[in-house]
Amino acid sequence: MSILEELHWRGLVADCTDTAELTKRLAAPTPLYCGFDPTADSLHVGNLVPLLALRRFQLLGHHPIAVAGGATGSIGDPSGKTAERQLLTPEILDRNIASVKGQLAKLLDFETTQNPARLMDNAVWMRGVSFLDFLRDIGKHFSVNQMVAKESVRARMEDREAGISYTEFSYMLLQAFDFMVLCREANCELQIGGSDQWGNITAGIELTRKKLGKQVFGLTLPLITNTDGSKFGKTAAGAIWLDPKRTSVYKFYQFWINTDDRDVIRYLKYFTFMTKAEIESLEKQHAENPGARIAHKALAKSATDLIHGSQATAEALRASEILFGGELQGVSEATFNDIVGEVPTQEVEVSKLDGAGLSLIELLVHSGLCPSKGQARKDLEGGGVNVNNVRESNLQRMVVGSDLLFGKHLLLRKGKKNYVVITAK
Repeated sequence: MSILEELHWRGLVADCTDTAELTKRLAAPTPLYCGFDPTADSLHVGNLVPLLALRRFQLLGHHPIAVAGGATGSIGDPSGKTAERQLLTPEILDRNIASVKGQLAKLLDFETTQNPARLMDNAVWMRGVSFLDFLRDIGKHFSVNQMVAKESVRARMEDREAGISYTEFSYMLLQAFDFMVLCREANCELQIGGSDQWGNITAGIELTRKKLGKQVFGLTLPLITNTDGSKFGKTAAGAIWLDPKRTSVYKFYQFWINTDDRDVIRYLKYFTFMTKAEIESLEKQHAENPGARIAHKALAKSATDLIHGSQATAEALRASEILFGGELQGVSEATFNDIVGEVPTQEVEVSKLDGAGLSLIELLVHSGLCPSKGQARKDLEGGGVNVNNVRESNLQRMVVGSDLLFGKHLLLRKGKKNYVVITAK
């Protein structure tokens, strides 16, 4: 398939300018770009669709450019926002760009000699442009009427409390200027982005035509929403980040494995590089036996491999298995720590585990797994209690310091899903 055919099959085309002409142009290697504003020191899963699209173009021989918004990021894009962004200092923006560059290297190939990806910062070409020059040479090509008609601007203007500052109102001009500069300096002929960027992209197309007399193109990708109406990439704990210091690999894996059944095939198309045949096979298996969650496992493994590598994925899988009664022998402390925050935790004084130790029956009550000692005895006799994922039925069982994993933790389970981590302090 051509790149446009593949994007259409994956459901990744929202809008496209002059499809017939763009199809002809993409028959040869073409420079294209996607911009991201470094408003944080990590990308999140919501950034993946356009960045993976850049990778799809690169795999088919095109020349991807990732543009870091050192300039636009200091202003803030009003698209999708109901209030002004907090302005970031140049130092914070530079630090964010440096952090994100490593994540981009996992998604784009900057080393290949054929069509290496490039990372560019729009602050570089904005620094030499004075405010008066920008108004005279760029601003005169924009109609305020057209800018006000942009949905994100109009929505903010209609909100009397939020409103929109001139700063964010001018964002469209800066992004349009980026496209023109990239066309002039890097022969860039295509900009891609989320569907909320359509107005900014078409503004850049018009500016490039007026200033350079060249035809360039725009293609937008759908903004991802979950079938249940919730916002993609958000959980009760917040955004799902690509940086493992912000979102652990275990939680990242769990985010994908918990995808709604109705979304899983769609997300396999969006977020993996699996072939059409592979995804259709998974779709068939999912339809025949959704309870096996084969498609979910394939999605979670592929997405986690892509961002964190196969070894980290294996550790996340191991952590997941622990919560389903998996063997604890040989598990790393880092892997175990990933699950500590996922289950209730109770503390116990380490001194109580000295000598003869503490009765397991007392510990079951202390943990909250059993409401009383009588119930704890019944659960033990019934074989429903596990200590560090090993079934325990001895009513006289004492817990001592040597039972602690890594000298700190004890994993108690009652039944199949009721876990508590006891932490010695």
